[in-house]
Amino acid sequence: MIGYLTGIIFSKKPTKLLLDVNGVGYNINIPINTFEKLGDVGEKVSLFIHLYVKEDALDMYGFSNLSEKEMFELLISVSGIGPKIALSILSGIQIDDLKEALQIGDISRIVAVPGIGRKTAERLLVELKDKVERITTEYEPVSDSNYRLRIDAVTALVNLGYNQKVAEKEIRKILEISPKLSIEELIKEALQIINK
Repeated sequence: MIGYLTGIIFSKKPTKLLLDVNGVGYNINIPINTFEKLGDVGEKVSLFIHLYVKEDALDMYGFSNLSEKEMFELLISVSGIGPKIALSILSGIQIDDLKEALQIGDISRIVAVPGIGRKTAERLLVELKDKVERITTEYEPVSDSNYRLRIDAVTALVNLGYNQKVAEKEIRKILEISPKLSIEELIKEALQIINK
């Protein structure tokens, strides 16, 4: 089974990638988080691959890091969650935010992902709460207070009319540099960056 591919980007869209590996083109489904990390067409890229076998097709799902792939595999192990929904979840929430939300039972954060209802979120919490600890950690563990701070700041920006994805990205960047900011300072700094 294919677990990893390295090749040249032939074409890319937010959830699809055509990868040229030694003259063979592979259609690979990718989450938006992976798309954002890809280079330009013509550049070399390496992806972790999950090969999903169906009766009538073989579908490839590609991820920029191992923890994303492992989370995808955990998600599709849950009854009623197929690869498309799992990809949608990974496109709607950062991997470390999803892991934290599952561990502490933050159902409101999971329901905030487009296409995920309360019942699905509850099923994810019940089935994955104890399993997410096994996922490869490729980021610094986040304290509950830092997690809460990040979520509150993103929520405030979304309530002000800003795009959630943009808000999450900027808040994350700011906290990596200045993890001790208050909620007010964090929102103020994010607004300055977003409104440039």
